Amino acid sequence: METVLRAVVIFLVLWAVTRIVGRSTLGELSAFELIMFIVMGDLVQQSITQQDYSMTGAVLALATFALLTITLSWLNARFRGAERLLHGRPVIVCYDGEPTRRVMRRERLSMADLREAARQQGIRSVADIRIAILEPNGQLSFFVGDHDEQPPFPPARAR
Repeated sequence: METVLRAVVIFLVLWAVTRIVGRSTLGELSAFELIMFIVMGDLVQQSITQQDYSMTGAVLALATFALLTITLSWLNARFRGAERLLHGRPVIVCYDGEPTRRVMRRERLSMADLREAARQQGIRSVADIRIAILEPNGQLSFFVGDHDEQPPFPPARAR
């Protein structure tokens, strides 16, 4: 039972770490960050099983992580507010050609990152962006069009 409790605690800590790291860094991991996450997995294993190398300990820890992952997915599908808590929600980082700097600062998204993502989508200038949305998974979605038209929705207020 102790292995299960340890797995629950470590699962919650890892979930919190991925939420704190922020969505702009989760979209693309550098080689160093990928290595750090792999190493973190080994460190987590040791803290969960207390150097218990038995198959039972490993299966219990893995089953606990799987059950918690399924539970979070179920909560996300079942309750509307859970998605916002568990995954976050999309935020507007550029509206009508103007970056929303307060939101970008809060999300730790630089202008260079915004410009690079826009270029990858074939957008020449930030001024051409109608709306840019930072998705919960760290990806940027862009909408371009005529700036004289009425926007489909107002920009999100910076919190």
